[in-house]
Order: sequence, then structure tokens, then C-alpha cells
Amino acid sequence: MPISVVVGGQYGSEGKGKTSLHIARSDPTVAAVMRVGGSNSGHIGISQDGRRFALRQLPAGAIDGNLRILIPAGAYIDVDIFLREIDALQYDHSKIVVSPLAHIITAQHKEWEKRSQLRDAIGSTQSGTGAAVLSRISRGAGDFPAAVRAEDVPQLESFLGDTTQLAREILDADGRVVIEGTQGFGLSAIHAEAWPKATSRDTTAGAFVSEAGLSPLDVDDITLVLRCHPIRVAGRQSGPLPLETRWDAIAYEAGIADDLTELTTVTQAPRRVGHFCPDIVRQAIAVNNPTRIVLNHLDYVDPDVATGRLTSKAYSFVAKVSASIGRHIDWLGVSPRAMINSGVVEKLV
Repeated sequence: MPISVVVGGQYGSEGKGKTSLHIARSDPTVAAVMRVGGSNSGHIGISQDGRRFALRQLPAGAIDGNLRILIPAGAYIDVDIFLREIDALQYDHSKIVVSPLAHIITAQHKEWEKRSQLRDAIGSTQSGTGAAVLSRISRGAGDFPAAVRAEDVPQLESFLGDTTQLAREILDADGRVVIEGTQGFGLSAIHAEAWPKATSRDTTAGAFVSEAGLSPLDVDDITLVLRCHPIRVAGRQSGPLPLETRWDAIAYEAGIADDLTELTTVTQAPRRVGHFCPDIVRQAIAVNNPTRIVLNHLDYVDPDVATGRLTSKAYSFVAKVSASIGRHIDWLGVSPRAMINSGVVEKLV
């Protein structure tokens, strides 16, 4: 059984955790979820009993507790966050496996980022992820903090295992593995037009599969996740955001009285927000060649879609997005919890 990869098509916070969780819940063959990347972004999932979890290390697709969690060699781990999230989810430790080759985000990495003034330069969350990437690449050269691998950390000893071999065994037994990618295509260190206002890694489906230690020949499902109003993290230094607007303007257009302002998961600073721009999405489609496209936060266009039925206003918005990117929208996120198949929803006239 092949692999599903979840990838962001804008600048992050598109709802990849929610989408990963939806795939896991709707496909009974899913046996494991892999989380790549570091702790510099958060994925949100809502449990069956309504609890909201914002996870920076564990995959949101596994919050129901019934799946194997694999943290592969390409991941970057903040040990304190990792252990804290396991406790918060009350996850069975025997179901969590960490590659001994994964790298650790240390206090020295976080301090290095603070001294480098990355937040002022590019709006960095200063999680230490970027410095850990540099330490790994430098291989002991330069003045970067020492690189540390998971096999060197006593607190992780009970979790260590060969994640590639375990994933291969699952695939050979006709189980599906979900790779939950991080951040968004527009932040890629390789493909972002806004570089250097980017993250420290590539953020494409191909890169996620490589970080997971698996073969692209296993992949049969690439889900590109979008949101109706793309965001960037706080501060102009974080990079350009086409068609930037204000949260109160979006609320007014949707007829929503509540304040929609979102805060970043890591720094808790107000996110910047813009109107939907197809340019970055078309680039993400060209690079990732997705088999499925998800459009989240449709309730920010019209809150009435939370009933699971498309209003005329929402239908018009989705049709315009689809035409602008040249692709059909397959799934629609109509509330923080709900995802519906666009092919079976009923339009309200």
C-alpha cells in the first residue's frame, strides 16, 4: 500500500494537520503517520471528544491514538516539546518510534538564532530549527553549535528504532503511511521566490518523502492544502504577502462579528493575512503535481457553510479559485473540524 503526502501550497498554516487527520480517519488502511521538519511550526488537530491540540513535533494526524507515529531521520526534535506533547496526548510510548539519525534542537541552537537576529532579518520563530539544520550541514565546521543526534540523547533511548524499515514493513503489509509535511511551498529554501524570506528547508512533497527515508515510487497520493486567505507570520520582515489585507476586512466581507485574528502557534503573534492569490498556488501545483487539492477556512468566506452545504457565496468563491489555479478543488474545509468532499455537497441557491 502506498504513501500519502500532505503538503502546503501557500505560506504555511493551510490546515495540513487537519487534513492529515481527515485522511487517517477516512482511510482504514492508514497505519502510521510520519512528521518531518522541526518545531518551528504547529499543526492543529481536534480530537474525537472536541479537544484542540496544537502540535509542533508529533503529527496531528495521529491524535486519535490508534496509529504508529514515526519521526524519521530527516526530522529535527526539541526533546522537551516532544515529550510534553506525548504526555498531553497520553500517547502509548510503544507506538512512537524515532530514528536514531534524527537531529536534536538544543539550547545552544536556540541561543545561536537569538544572537544571529534571525527574527529581525526574516521573521524567524527562533525555535532553533534553522540552526540545527546548519549544524547538520556544517558537519562540525564553522562556529555553529555542535550537532546532536537522537541516538545521543538518553531521554529518547526507549523510542529509537529504524523508521524506514518499520514504514517499509507497513507498506509491504498493505498499510498506508501518511507523511505530514510542514510549513508551505512559498517558504521553501529552494523554490520560494521570496528567498531569503524563507525557511531553512525545502517544503515540497518530494523533499518530505526524502526526509522520511522512503521512495517516491511508493507515493500515490499528494494532497496540496490551501486556505481561502493565505497568511504569513507577523512582521513585514517575514516576507511579501500578495494582496495583503486585514482580519477585520475579511470578517466584514463574510458578515462575521467575531474577531478572526489568528496567532502563530509558536510565537503567539498576530498573523498577517491576504486575499487569495493564485500565483504561488500555480507554482506549488507545478512542482508538487498533486492528486488532490484541499481548500480550508471556507467558513471565513461564509460561516453558513459550517452546516456542510455550500451557499451561493461560497460556491462562487470556490469556482473562482478553481478557475484561477486551473484545477478542481476536491475537499473543502468548512469549519475547524469538518472537511467535505466537494463532489457530493449540496449547493444552496
